[in-house]
Parts: sequence; C-alpha cells; structure tokens
Amino acid sequence: MAKKLNLTDVLKKNFGFDTFKGDQEAVIKNLLNGKDAFVLMPTGGGKSLCYQLPSLIMEGTAIVISPLIALMKNQVDAIRNLNEEDGVAHFLNSSLTKQAIEEVKADVLSGKTKLLYVAPESLTKEENVEFLKSIKISFYAIDEAHCISEWGHDFRPEYRRIRPIMNEIGKAPVIALTATATTKVRDDIKKNLGIQNAPDFKSSFNRPNLYYEVRPKTKNVDKDIIKFIKSNPGKSGIIYCLSRKKVEELTEILKVNEIQAKAYHAGMDSAMRSQTQDDFIMEKIDVIVATIAFGMGIDKPDVRYVIHYDIPKSLEGYYQETGRAGRDGGEGQCIAFYNNKDLQKLEKFLEGKPLAEQYIGRQLLRETTAYAESSVCRRKLLLHYFGENYEVENCGNCDNCSHPKKQVEAQDMLEILIEAILALKEGFKPEYVIDVILGKETSEVLSYKHEELECFGSGQGDDAKRWNAVIRQALIAGYLDRDVENYGLLKVTDEGRAFLKKPKSFKIVEDKDFEEEETVVQAGSSSAADSELYAMLKSLRKKLAKQLELPPYVIFQDPSLEAMATTYPITIEELQNIPGVGAGKAKRYGEEFCALIKRHCEENEIERPEDFRVRTVAVGSKNASIIAAIDRKVALDDLAISKGIEFEELLDAIEAIVYSGTKLNIDYFLEYAMDEEDLEDIYEYFKSSDTDSIEAAISELGGDYDEEMIRLVRIKFISEMAN
Repeated sequence: MAKKLNLTDVLKKNFGFDTFKGDQEAVIKNLLNGKDAFVLMPTGGGKSLCYQLPSLIMEGTAIVISPLIALMKNQVDAIRNLNEEDGVAHFLNSSLTKQAIEEVKADVLSGKTKLLYVAPESLTKEENVEFLKSIKISFYAIDEAHCISEWGHDFRPEYRRIRPIMNEIGKAPVIALTATATTKVRDDIKKNLGIQNAPDFKSSFNRPNLYYEVRPKTKNVDKDIIKFIKSNPGKSGIIYCLSRKKVEELTEILKVNEIQAKAYHAGMDSAMRSQTQDDFIMEKIDVIVATIAFGMGIDKPDVRYVIHYDIPKSLEGYYQETGRAGRDGGEGQCIAFYNNKDLQKLEKFLEGKPLAEQYIGRQLLRETTAYAESSVCRRKLLLHYFGENYEVENCGNCDNCSHPKKQVEAQDMLEILIEAILALKEGFKPEYVIDVILGKETSEVLSYKHEELECFGSGQGDDAKRWNAVIRQALIAGYLDRDVENYGLLKVTDEGRAFLKKPKSFKIVEDKDFEEEETVVQAGSSSAADSELYAMLKSLRKKLAKQLELPPYVIFQDPSLEAMATTYPITIEELQNIPGVGAGKAKRYGEEFCALIKRHCEENEIERPEDFRVRTVAVGSKNASIIAAIDRKVALDDLAISKGIEFEELLDAIEAIVYSGTKLNIDYFLEYAMDEEDLEDIYEYFKSSDTDSIEAAISELGGDYDEEMIRLVRIKFISEMAN
C-alpha cells in the first residue's frame, strides 16, 4: 500500500506542506509497513504529523494516547480544520457528556473517524476497552511517552498500564513519541511498551535559534522580569513558576505594572484555563504566568521568550519548557533565574517520598544544578545530557559563550580524579569521590577504610566546587561516564584510560558562584542606572542617619536607593512605587530625597523614564491578613501554619511590611520565644551596626544565636526605629 502512494502528494493535499521535515517521512513509511517505532523529536520538530498523516491513509482508526485534555482538543480542532469531515478526529475523555460519547462512538463505528485521542485514564475504563475491541485499530500512538518512565520529568503511573490494556484490546503497531528523553528514559519507555526492537528515529536536539541564559535570582527578580518584558513590547512570553501561589502573586505584580498577563495552573477550573490559553493564542494577552501544567502541545509558533522564575526540577522539564519558544525558527530567549536557596527548597520537597523517588529526584536536581552553575556552553551541556555530541566550541547564542570565562589548565586534576575513581574500583558517586580526594574522614569513607588509599587527600589544593567542574567537563569530554542505571556511579572510559597513560592538556572553565554574584548585585551600585545619583543619595542618607542617630539602612536600604537612581521619583507618591518604600517611610524621609533627585534631573537635563516604574502590589491586598493577625497577637509559628507557608517565608513577608514603613509590634511573640537578655544583646548590635546583614550579625555575635532569632529582633528594631 505504502509503495503505491506518493506520500508528498498526501502531505500537500492534507496538510499543505511541500516537503517533510527531518525523519518524518521515514517514520511514516515504517508505520505504514506495520512496524513499531520510537520517535524522539524536539518541540517544534513535527512529531504529531508522524501519526496524523498515516492515520488518514491506513485502514481503521488510530488510537492516540495523550495526557492532557486541552492538548487533545487543540489537536482534534487542527485536524478537523484540514479536513472536510468533522468526524475525522475525536477525543474520548472525562470532559464529555454521555450523549457526546455516544456520538463519538457512532462516528468511529461508521468508519468516519481516523484519529481517536484517548486519555490514559479513559483507556482503562471497562466500557471503553470493550468498545475498542469491536473496531479495527490501525495503530497505537503514545504521545508524551516520557510520562511512562519514573526517570522522565513528568512521570504518570497510569502510563505504566498502557501495554497490558493494548494487549487486551488487540494487536497493532505501536509508535511512541516524545520531545525529551535521555538514554535511560528511552530504554525504560521501550521496555515498558514491549517495543525493544523498534527502530529509534532521533532528531537533533539542537535549537540554534534559542538563546540560553541563567541569571542570579536576587531580591530584585520581579523588577528584572518587568524590565525584560518592557524591553520586549508586544512579544509573547511564558513565565514558569513552581508554585501556584507564586504564579498568582507574579501575575498581580505584572498587571499592576501594566503588562497584559494571566495566570494558568491546575488549581483553576478547566473553562478558565481554556479561556486563558485561547487569549494567549489569539494575542489578547502577551504573557502567561504558569506552572508546568501549561504548554504541552500548545500550537503557538511565535512565543519569543520563556522565563523560569524558579529553576526547574529536571533538565528534561527545562528543555521541554524552553522548547516552546521560537518554534517558527525566529527569536527565542530562554532566561532562567537561579539561587541555591531554591535548590534547597526543592530538595526539602523530596523528603517523605519513597526512597526510590527521592534518589531519582536528587539525581535530576544535581544535573539541573550542574547546568545552572556551569560556565561551559549551555547548548553543549544540554545536548550532552540528551546523549548528543556538540562539536562547536562557541555556540554564540548563550550567556556563557557571549561572555566566556577564562579557561584554566586542569591536566593534573584530571589525572588525580581518574586515579581516584580507578582506586575506588569505579563503584562510587561523584560526591564520594570528591570526599576521598579532599581527604574528608566521613563515616562512610572510614567504614570502607578508604582513608588508607594512596589517593586519599591527593586533591586538597582545590575545593569541592572546582572538583565538581572537573568531573562535569570530563564527562562532556568523554574521559568519564556515569552509570545512570546504577546510582550514577562514575566510570572511566577507554579515552580516560588512554589519557592516564599519556596525559595531555585539559582545560576547564570554573563554575559560577551565584552567592557571590548575588552579593555583588545587591551591595554594589551596578544595578543603579545612574551611579552619580546613587552616590549622592547614599551621602544624603548618611547625613540624615547622623542627624537622627540611626544606622543608614534604617532610613532606606541599598536596593531602594538603586531603584531611585534608576526610575527618578520626584514626588512622595512616585517614591511609594519604589520597592521597600511604603507610605509611612516615604512621608517620614522622602522629601529631601525627592528634592535631590528633581534637582539632579534638572541640572543634567535627564528625561525621566515615565513609562518604567516598577509598582509593587499594595500591602493591603497582599499582607493585610498578616498585619491583622499580628494585631490580634497570633503566634507567628501558628500564623505560618494557617497560611500554609514555611516560617522563613512568613518572616520574608513581615520584613517586607516593616521595611516598607508599616509599624508592627511582635513583642508578644518575642517574650514567648526568646530570653530578654538575648533580645537586648541582638537589639544593641543593630543599634550600633552600619549594616542590617544577617550574615554580618551572625559573624559578629559569634554564632550564639540562630538566624530566626536575629531576624525576629531585626524586625522589632526596624519597626521601632525606622517607622
């Protein structure tokens, strides 16, 4: 049958394309010949056509198993738009009424329907299994097949049941399709579906038009995002956050700053989600702020940027989400914000889960960390993760290649590393190997008696961070391999053994230090647009502090001065739009600052950026319930529990309230939580200190008090002295 057909004619007639992309034609011919297939194509590579076109040609109905109801509807609508017959494609899922289900079944039985999309949950229903037994099935297509694997970024247990159900319904060829899968995930998918002998059709993962960048996530992250969006007016973008709460908060902040944005997460009802998705596709809004629930299969080719507010849980998830940018081959900017605290939160979420799940989750997080902190070409790292070798030294389209760091010679380090891995009989993970090299007498090292090895302590001249960089770059260079099946143990390749016999130059770029970068951004004047004005504002603050006998930070913090030296507020009302400046603080201290800024603008003929003022969501709408609870003297630990947040997050919110000028009295809680002498000791420290830094306080106070105690007293101090 396949030989008599001209597939290009069928493609032109049904889809309007003149030529196939990549492996599409080979995949389709394989399926028409009744064979199974595994298809790995990046987002935008044309996976859907690989099963849509053969379904129109082959006898019977193709069953497409897909995880998302919204995605099914989009795909069915798209196929119907290309065909004269509405019944050519249908979906069968929980959103349909009984009458609609009967209509779908009637069209399938009449032979009109060539494509039937089914959710995996619907596939398990007995009445659906019985119905599908009664029809001719051309083939099964398993879309988003990575959902089968526990190692995939979106594991769904119901996907594990697909093979037994297909066996019950009836034999037909199987095509599994995914946009992201490491070798481990691919093998897992094929084994679970019983298609181990199926050929792999694997397209390159390289998306040359996508620009990758990782930025330090500072306290000014919202401002950075607003600046970025305003510098890309009219362009469509997606912002991914890990929690629904953050999605809603950030959406409100964007709206207040006159950005057309809507929230999207699984907690919203399906009608609202569909409407939001339609508004985005129809360009009624520019930005969608979403959890990972959004985007699978979305048919919008001109998304110009994808921002990750939080670093994702896996590189597969990151790759798939960034893959929604620039699907038309045009511009696509992929910006991720990263700090170590986010990583610690993600690791905390794993606690309490089954051990196997914890282990997999931590492995995936390590890969994400490696990507974020590395100074190596982002593209090279991503492609290596998916088993693809990228030979180009400088891709020219990522932050690390645009601003390359100096390479340092690490030949000796690689020799030490390989010798240690071999001495440990290739039976340990990177963290353990580094402990041995650094000479750490951990309980695990002592239990194996590895402190007796010659390599123990052989690399003490360098820190763990540098050794991690050597390991990651040795993996990319092919000197080492990681046994993913077996806890990620480090192995030495033939190339690595050859290197040991005949060492040669091995240069690395050192990893970035995001903690250092964050300090620089917050403490320096680099993020203030007008450094001259920033210096003048600091002088004025110092003068006022001397007059009022207060530490300077009590008046305005550095980030607030930086914002003033960027957006030039000249009235008390405008000053209240500055982060960290509330109405009380603006009225108390603002007059002289506004006068100075106004004078500076007039003398230097500065045009103020009227169109760019970062507005914060009013305290009333965001934190009124916290203020009311503190007024009622609700214990702060109970308040955190009632709000469903960590105690640390509650302190963040309370600090934001008092730093912006609202007075809060938390004495009732401090009396219960702390010794009076300890409280006075910390309070006196802040009175005499010229910085409100918690790290500086811990260092100065000699570690006698924990971070929470110091933060609580700082809240009392700022509230009483500044407000």
